[in-house]
Amino acid sequence: MNAPASYRSPWTDADLDLYRETVRRFVAEEIAPHQQRFARQQHVDRAVWDKAGALGLLLADIPEDYGGAGGSFAHVAVLMEELARAGDYGFGVSVHQIAANYILHQGTEEQKRRCLPRMARGDWIGAIAMTEPNAGSDLQAIRTRATLEGDHYRIDGSKIFISNGSMADLIVVVTKTDPAAGSKGVSLLLLETRDAAGFSVGRVLDKLGQHAADTSELFFDGVRVPADNVLGGHEGLGFYHLMHELPYERTLCAVSAIASTEAALRMTLDHTRERRAFGKTLLELQNTRFKLAEVKTQATVGRRFVDDCIARVVAGTMDADTAAMAKLWTTETLGRAVDDCLQLFGGYGYMTEYPIARLYADARVQRIYGGASEIMKEIVARSLERNGA
Repeated sequence: MNAPASYRSPWTDADLDLYRETVRRFVAEEIAPHQQRFARQQHVDRAVWDKAGALGLLLADIPEDYGGAGGSFAHVAVLMEELARAGDYGFGVSVHQIAANYILHQGTEEQKRRCLPRMARGDWIGAIAMTEPNAGSDLQAIRTRATLEGDHYRIDGSKIFISNGSMADLIVVVTKTDPAAGSKGVSLLLLETRDAAGFSVGRVLDKLGQHAADTSELFFDGVRVPADNVLGGHEGLGFYHLMHELPYERTLCAVSAIASTEAALRMTLDHTRERRAFGKTLLELQNTRFKLAEVKTQATVGRRFVDDCIARVVAGTMDADTAAMAKLWTTETLGRAVDDCLQLFGGYGYMTEYPIARLYADARVQRIYGGASEIMKEIVARSLERNGA
């Protein structure tokens, strides 16, 4: 855990401590030494997925009956924390987890047994194709169309900013099956990409940060998908599926954001203890101490909030409003904290060879993906109308 040693997250235990050791060793051996190469090639090696699957790190919260490790969301939180601790934002395991949970909670029994074991082993990498060039947070504005033709759907359209897009073997595609029905005309289709005629991957996109993350354009030109691959077995449930699973996704975002804030604090403390100015270490200067006192306070408050969110997901009591608040607060806090921390590195903070510079670039998108901050505010505002303060 990245929080102060005097504090222990209430959701953790001895078994999770052992699991964390396994995760930390995996990240140290398989990811951290190769980050620059992964960034140049714009994806993490396929072999990393295979090794993670062999260790049981993929789909840790999926029941053993479906090939998962049989753990809880706490195991997933440990993985996300350790990746953030190492400064990795390229290994697309969070999206893989989210796609698997769509199938676990919303899929038919046949869909679960066909897809989840392959995803747990790393044989299939999962993705979710939601965002479109002209439809970001407004899911009802999507134009990708799935038309039922006999025993298959024909998918036509395009998606953009899709994590794991170029490497995905299984994509949960958000489509319109009945454009006239509004939110009730949205369906999710499971597309197996290997040898899928009419499916193509466009550019792997050049981003401000998270350079090792495979983020791509996708195109669907008459792609045929079996009718049995509509998630849950029925049309028109897509919007319900999305709303049901978004709290899981947004809590994952919050876990990553608070762990990143803790990582920024830790690396800045190390730097300011060693760097000297005006005959003192930077940490002895009042401005430095006050800035880091603010960051530590933000990290401590955020850690308690996120720990409560993790416990609620584990217990099955997490709600959309709280998840939106967690995502909003932690990602906005991370942006401010990493900016303050980078400033204390001076010119070195602007050099990409320093982890704080890479974290600064990597952190920016966290206020956008998973639902932009503005959307999170709207969700919280609506909760005020329903429930009051």
